[in-house]
Amino acid sequence: MTSDGFHTLGFIGTGVMGAPMVKRLLGAKFNLRVWNRSPSKLDPLAAAGALRADTPADAASGCDAVLLCLSDAPAVEAALFGGGGVAHAATPPAVLIDFSTIGPKATHILAQRLRSACGTSWVDAPVSGGAAGAEQGRLVIFCGGSAGDVGRSAGVFNALARRITRVGELGAGQTLKLCNQLIVASNLVAIAESLAMARASGLDMTEVPAALAGGFADSLPLQIFGPRMAAGVTSPVLGELRLMLKDVDVVADLAQTSHCNLPLMNAAHEVYRRAAASGLLREDLAALLSLYPAPVEPHA
Repeated sequence: MTSDGFHTLGFIGTGVMGAPMVKRLLGAKFNLRVWNRSPSKLDPLAAAGALRADTPADAASGCDAVLLCLSDAPAVEAALFGGGGVAHAATPPAVLIDFSTIGPKATHILAQRLRSACGTSWVDAPVSGGAAGAEQGRLVIFCGGSAGDVGRSAGVFNALARRITRVGELGAGQTLKLCNQLIVASNLVAIAESLAMARASGLDMTEVPAALAGGFADSLPLQIFGPRMAAGVTSPVLGELRLMLKDVDVVADLAQTSHCNLPLMNAAHEVYRRAAASGLLREDLAALLSLYPAPVEPHA
């Protein structure tokens, strides 16, 4: 690592979000070693210039920083402390940057374990903007961590995002991401219910999202998922219901810890739990509308 930032990076987790982030970083001339639980997902990244790593420890060893983009806290814990985990790297990185959404509680616990194990410091940097934002380098990043570590990470963030905000010390970025997810999760339920009401009232659902564009009801979730819901399009999967349920679970935990009563969150949480009970966890977020079946026409 030089005084002007990071140059050699390890990247762990090359799924829907991680893969386009790796490509952006390669385009910005970073040297990358990549690891993923499903090795086949590394093929296009290796073709683009990334080096394959056999384990998370191999991806991290000797790097200026190691970056994570994983589904949940158990996946992060396994990548750090499981067999061949980052904590066992021969030469640990100075900084870990976590783009995952795992909440402030898990962040504090895992960051302390990592620092005790190998001295690596932690920046929590969950992202918003979806796969399209990752591909275009237009993510929004919420950062928590020391001002020094966030500052040294600026080159990485600038390759990925249109806006980066350090909102406080370790865990603060996760807290703001949960605020973001509360709005998004509730919005998606409201979109599904508005389309269900439009359909039940005789409107053509497929016209609703475009008709609402530019008004106060407009939003990126409406623009992206509204047309998919209305047309019954759930493939390819742009966002899995299981991941949104995971995020709302973490929101609920933070609300309880903070003694914060959130009735709207509770209502949205129940809808996502119904989606789980209906076997929709691996389905796209657009499948929320299937929880609101069309009314049956009465027989004459």
